[in-house]
Amino acid sequence: MNESPSIFDPHARPSLVGKTRAQLAEALGAIGVPEREQRMRVGQLWHWIYFQGATSFDAMLNVSKVLRAKLAEHYTLGRPQVVAAQLSQDGTRKWLIRMPPVDAQDKGAEIECVYIPESDRGTLCISSQVGCTLTCTFCHTGTQKLVRNLSAQEIVQQLVVARDMLGDYPGRTRPDDDGLIPAGEGVRPVSNIVFMGMGEPLYNFDEVNDAIGVLTDGEGLSLSKRRITVSTSGVVPQIAPLGEASGTMLAISLHATNDELRNKLVPLNKKYPLRDLLEACRTYPGASNSRRITFEYVMLKGVNDSPTDARELVRMLKGIPAKINLIPFNPWPGAQYECSDWETIETFSDIVFNAGYASPVRTPRGRDILAACGQLKSETEKLRARARLALDDEA
Repeated sequence: MNESPSIFDPHARPSLVGKTRAQLAEALGAIGVPEREQRMRVGQLWHWIYFQGATSFDAMLNVSKVLRAKLAEHYTLGRPQVVAAQLSQDGTRKWLIRMPPVDAQDKGAEIECVYIPESDRGTLCISSQVGCTLTCTFCHTGTQKLVRNLSAQEIVQQLVVARDMLGDYPGRTRPDDDGLIPAGEGVRPVSNIVFMGMGEPLYNFDEVNDAIGVLTDGEGLSLSKRRITVSTSGVVPQIAPLGEASGTMLAISLHATNDELRNKLVPLNKKYPLRDLLEACRTYPGASNSRRITFEYVMLKGVNDSPTDARELVRMLKGIPAKINLIPFNPWPGAQYECSDWETIETFSDIVFNAGYASPVRTPRGRDILAACGQLKSETEKLRARARLALDDEA
């Protein structure tokens, strides 16, 4: 893996990939495209960048040679660098992506995103921040400090990179020929997006919302809002605005049925306790039996997995259109928890199901490459940590 830091170049041509329509119009205006032409030109760029996946301005055959030359002089269609790619035994893929530095202090943001193929869909788990400001004790990502928010452009670029890697554009093939069928017949390899990677999306609300606008634009990447899920640990003031602005599906990282335990597992609960969080869910715009809120519940042995916990969970969620995802804990080096026994998980699931709630047990995916839920942490950060440990041992 190439570990050399990115070098900030203030004169580097910026990429247009990942930009919103308004940002593309601004970029066109900056090179002299008249305002009366900008809407048409934005539409052309939008089609080539997001529908066709163009990597060169020369491919844009309905754009004049003069404008193509001017675009190439000032901009690129560059993607972030894929520093490392891993393929799990179960077909899950994880990419370590390095973003170009945004200033002289930035060595280039590094984030991980994960692609999970299933028979009827292909789900991409993307990040909204570099690191995480939260310190959930069961989550590996939470052990990495927050570096910065990702821009809307950087969020969108994760999907563009995934589609590049999967050959998910018209006439494109995957760069590697491993025989993997990414998704079911008639389903695009990336059909679903979950904001469940690194970071807390609602602490980067504006950029996440702008990114969703690009992801769901029907003339480009064309993802359905109902196939995008934003997961939050419970940033209560931003939950209603998310529903009003984006119309996406909502997931709550819950994991406990009382404030005392949740304060430990999800320290954000000290600021926004369960009572406030559940009220925000009850009033979430658009929530209904056909648009249920997902409550994520990681199964921790001897911590939150008793039948009493299951019955209290059912009681808490009464009146909320909900489904409950039970997540077997995915171990990581140094974790203080263990996964609940399978029999315990089944008993818990039966109690929830018999109360009338869908309670699927999420099949762990990508555990062998640390790509499963709660395991994401940038490879470079892990290597640096190992290097520090080695130095300490030598001292």
